[in-house]
Amino acid sequence: MNPKITRFLADRQPATPCLVLDVDQVEHRYRAITDVLPLTRVYYAVKANPAAPILNRLVSLGSSFDAASWEEIRLCLDAGASPDHISFGNTVKKASAIEAAYAAGVRMFVFDSGEELEKIARHAPGSKVYCRLIVANEGAEWPLSRKFGTSVSHARDLMLRARDMGLDPYGLSFHVGSQQTSTEAYEAAIAQVAMLFTDLSAAGLDLRMVNMGGGFPIRYREDVPEIDQFADTIHRALRQHFGNNLPETIVEPGRFIVAEAGVVSTEVVLVSKRGNDKGPRWVYLDIGRFGGLAETEGESIRYALRTGHDGDETGPVAIAGPTCDGADIMYEKAPYALPLSLRAGDRIEVLGTGAYVTTYCSTRFNGFAPLEEHYL
Repeated sequence: MNPKITRFLADRQPATPCLVLDVDQVEHRYRAITDVLPLTRVYYAVKANPAAPILNRLVSLGSSFDAASWEEIRLCLDAGASPDHISFGNTVKKASAIEAAYAAGVRMFVFDSGEELEKIARHAPGSKVYCRLIVANEGAEWPLSRKFGTSVSHARDLMLRARDMGLDPYGLSFHVGSQQTSTEAYEAAIAQVAMLFTDLSAAGLDLRMVNMGGGFPIRYREDVPEIDQFADTIHRALRQHFGNNLPETIVEPGRFIVAEAGVVSTEVVLVSKRGNDKGPRWVYLDIGRFGGLAETEGESIRYALRTGHDGDETGPVAIAGPTCDGADIMYEKAPYALPLSLRAGDRIEVLGTGAYVTTYCSTRFNGFAPLEEHYL
């Protein structure tokens, strides 16, 4: 637990559920990734947590921003970000959103289809564009390859079309999946991108940029490679596959920068055996999958928990949210154990929740208000 957050929770006892986030820790994590990737530009993935205190701090540090919508772009601009430091990084964009971004001065757009490329050419003429490739997501706890990206052969055709349509074919991108625990995933993707760079160069198109996406993991309940291990792999792969002709590089971390800075404080609503002495206790919290913990779907992201009874004897539990929806179960198969002394009214801290919690929070499902947010 972060000492600043611990003091805040003890002194203020804020109503639950709530997120408490230390913005100084966001700065620490931003500096950590820029230290190990000094020649790579960081585009913070705004979707991880778009809160104004976070964006303001990152603007002051010189960060760039990866935005998924016109609304996120507007938040970045309101925080003082320059439009030429914003990438419209969603491959699925309304024409009106492209128009608004272009009018605001944004000049970098992603695509992975001919139809999207045509929209960009029509509504953001002359802009820099980069094509997202499908790459393997093995090792990622939250894969992203099914919905986004295109094949190498299709990307080749699209990049040549981009030039013919008057756009600036800037580069290629990939995403190895969120909470990626394998450094080798980046090496394989960089090799794939480098081959297409060479092919397009032979066709008369000189690309300049590789966007390596995000995916850098944090520690929830299990150890993961440190950021310097990912950086070493990336540096080695770039040298191996590009030689001395290194491209500009971009990364789009979200979870890595903000997740560890935040803690969700939640109240135990009920602890019940449900008449089954042989089964686990069921622990119901006042936050669930529809209140912000959406990444527990499939028990993919397994958050670490802290209670006021840590050190007492524990027993196995299933953990669920408060709503009248049978899908609102966070953990039933994962081996969670909580103190036998845990009772309704006790608080539990859910660690590493600074990313993808507030932005996933539904609006008053079953009447429950969205969790409160406190930025320190």
